Amino acid sequence: MPQQSSAPTAASHDLAEHAPRPRAATLSLDGIGDVVDAGRTSGYAHLDARRLPTLGQVVAAAREAATALRRPTLWPTRRGHWQPAPRSARRQVRGRFRVTTVALEPNGFIAGPGTRAERTHTLEALYLVSGRAHLITSAADGQMLSTTELASDRARVVGGGDRGHRHLVNTGDGVAVLVRVTA
Repeated sequence: MPQQSSAPTAASHDLAEHAPRPRAATLSLDGIGDVVDAGRTSGYAHLDARRLPTLGQVVAAAREAATALRRPTLWPTRRGHWQPAPRSARRQVRGRFRVTTVALEPNGFIAGPGTRAERTHTLEALYLVSGRAHLITSAADGQMLSTTELASDRARVVGGGDRGHRHLVNTGDGVAVLVRVTA
């Protein structure tokens, strides 16, 4: 029986390895507008991305506004109503924030921040400037769900959710002044 040589198969195998391969077709992104335009500004102002401030920026803004309101001459004269903070306090805040303030007489109260459903995509922080106050959350039937004392030199971020109605209550002997920063 004649022996077959494996040399021709080895040679043909070596030729297949070194043969030029056809180049892969290069892909062009010219026809895909979303990919090509990614990262570029559009000509439409209403489509521009707007960055929302971070939680830290809102808290820092509340702290800056409260520091500016330490002087009693800047406190609101009208008691029991949310009103824009004085211009000197608003100038201290960097960024696009809404800064309001309220002064409460002893045992006075005011409706606190609204529920998250009423104000979509907003952050809100409360800062006690002077006095003593509590944030009380109650259910729709009036049952008290929680109470939190607002500490001086600490911002209180108001969370979302449909937990009920919120009220700020002055629990001290003097006038309580609070700052609310909304983004």
